[in-house]
Amino acid sequence: MSGHPFYRLAPFIQEYIYRSGWKELREAQVEACRVLLDTPHHLLIASGTASGKTEAAFFPALTALYEQPSSSVGILYIGPLKALINDQYERLKGVLRDEEIPVWHWHGDVPQSHKTKLVQNPSGILQITPESLEGLLMNKPNAIPALFGDLRYIVVDEVHAFMGVDRGVQVLAQLSRIQRMAGCRPQRIGLSATLSDYESACAWLSSDTGQPVEVVSPQGSRKLRLSVEHFSFPDARNEEQAQQLEYAQQAYHNFIYDQTHHKKALIFTNSRSDAEYLTLEMRRVAAKRQEPDIFHVHHGSISAMLREEAEAALREGYGPAVAAATLTLELGIDLGELERVIQLGAPYSCSSFVQRLGRSGRREGAVSEMIFVCPEEEDEEAQLPARMPWMMLRAIAVIELYVRDRWVEPFQARRLPIGILYHQTMSTLKSMGEAEPAELARAIMTLPPFREFTVEQYQQFLQYLLQLDHIQRTEEGTLIIGMAGEKIVNNFRFYAVFKDDEEHSVYHGSEEIGSITTVPPPGYCFSLAGKLWKVEEIDSRHKAVYVKSSQGKVDTLWLGAGGDVDTRVMQKIRDILASSELYSYLAPNAAARLERARRLARETGLLQTPVLPAGGDSCFVLPWMGSKPFRTLERLLKHNLAERLGLRAVTPMEPYYFVVSGKADAYELMAEMIAECKRIDFPEQLLSDEEAPYLGKYDEFIQPGLVRQAFAADGLDLEGMKEALLAIGNVHINLQPQADNEVREP
Repeated sequence: MSGHPFYRLAPFIQEYIYRSGWKELREAQVEACRVLLDTPHHLLIASGTASGKTEAAFFPALTALYEQPSSSVGILYIGPLKALINDQYERLKGVLRDEEIPVWHWHGDVPQSHKTKLVQNPSGILQITPESLEGLLMNKPNAIPALFGDLRYIVVDEVHAFMGVDRGVQVLAQLSRIQRMAGCRPQRIGLSATLSDYESACAWLSSDTGQPVEVVSPQGSRKLRLSVEHFSFPDARNEEQAQQLEYAQQAYHNFIYDQTHHKKALIFTNSRSDAEYLTLEMRRVAAKRQEPDIFHVHHGSISAMLREEAEAALREGYGPAVAAATLTLELGIDLGELERVIQLGAPYSCSSFVQRLGRSGRREGAVSEMIFVCPEEEDEEAQLPARMPWMMLRAIAVIELYVRDRWVEPFQARRLPIGILYHQTMSTLKSMGEAEPAELARAIMTLPPFREFTVEQYQQFLQYLLQLDHIQRTEEGTLIIGMAGEKIVNNFRFYAVFKDDEEHSVYHGSEEIGSITTVPPPGYCFSLAGKLWKVEEIDSRHKAVYVKSSQGKVDTLWLGAGGDVDTRVMQKIRDILASSELYSYLAPNAAARLERARRLARETGLLQTPVLPAGGDSCFVLPWMGSKPFRTLERLLKHNLAERLGLRAVTPMEPYYFVVSGKADAYELMAEMIAECKRIDFPEQLLSDEEAPYLGKYDEFIQPGLVRQAFAADGLDLEGMKEALLAIGNVHINLQPQADNEVREP
């Protein structure tokens, strides 16, 4: 019996398990004990939400610290969101309540006094965001050996949220820098609920260590209850249609209210503006019905206090509570026994769908329940592709791909992450104070993300920074941060590698409500935290806006964009339109709308050819490819074919279709796209001679030639475009132009 993993755990963990009423350890926890206690291998725990991943990582790691206390921070936990760190901080304090292993958290909302105590007494567990870790490495380099000299484990939570993006490149560089600066070789533990590509994830996690990664992926089953509702909003071209639109919007808001106001529920939106607007409308419905206001908002521009209030209401509050949220509540946070998740519209990816679905049904035996509510404008006079319910089709596609095929988007690594090359060069030089050029090059080019850069490229890169005065050469020939560079690295925004718009804090009296990126003038109204405010005063120097309560209009005060869609999602949408299959989770309105879309697709030839005449001198191009190859095709049309074919306009409706206007008819346009695909061998052939588009936050500080190479490598998907276009273009299609050059519509 003593060999069972439970009996190997520290006594305080055994007591916690008894106290929590657990009957047994889960499979992931048993396997994690074996890997972390018996081998030096890294560990990837890929299992569903509420499957005990956090405990699987921390129980054996804490046991090791209990048996042999570390002389520094023993466990470093890196989380993508402050809210997730706060949640895990409280959970770990519960596990450690009878033990003297301290837990520290470090991010922008944590008091400086708490951080100072850690630096003075490095020990236990440190939970931190990549941005705060960057500040630590850059500004306190002399403290790193004491902080991490005896680091045993690094836990990267929601590892899929880092892979394939600039932030993940930053994390890999940070992990290598910690190992060098502190002289430690910790085991790495990655946690995720949405991975499907284990091989790439293992390569990412083990980068620069030489240690193998063991994968723990228990195959559990989950009870799902899914529904897709569709609401049509008519185009208000006259008074009667305006009245119909008002009725439709009322029905839409009443439906969401009725589905949530008696429950603990979470409403996911794809933008902060949608979360604000919906909460405002829910509160209006509650006031009209004379029922209590139980609605909250949760997104990155809401103050920490209000975010924590929303989390507490969902997790611990008595009675129903509803929060409209963006991805800030998508990742990992335990919100208790949520009864229902509503998704407004459709997520852009299967990965996001899985994460959001997992917010409900987290207790054993519970059902994960999710309702997709798809509101779409309906205009029978619109152009053909605009009459398709793309949002609803995307919802069905992500459901089918995950539920039936267990497919989640694969990870794609950046080949030439030039913006992070700049960021890590400046951060490293700042921490070193000064460095010989060869010393700096060696420090940077041996970091895992930058090994595809050549010595010549890095030399040219440094030479360009010297010209910009971002770095300077001293009389002794060493390099230091230059005057222009100081302005960049000494700003707190430098810690983040993702683009962030400058925001103004909003105050109601002395209470901070949140922040906005677009500041209206005094006297104007806007929505924040699901309430209306009127601007009283703007303090531009301190970037503060002072407001009072209002009943005025609503404005959108954040800039935003949608997410990327994978090619397989677009191809699944095409398959759904071509099929006659009935989906049991479609509500009657949604099922009827799908049937109308299928009939329209059949009767117009939408699925037979990627190019259709649109009337006049225009064509529709429906390439059925994901966002990145779609943008690549846009370049092919604009840069390679526009002049040759006399195209006067190429209008993308990403990632669904283009409207192409000009002299070429549908047959010629299709033939030329196929021919040009076969002629192009390198992505640079889709760029103008001097063109160097930016992909990231710091690309503007890189010499244009290297920017151009990076965009060709990471900004375009030539092979993906070719594969998708040739697959549908080479099918034998009769593309004889119609006499009136117009597509027949029902």
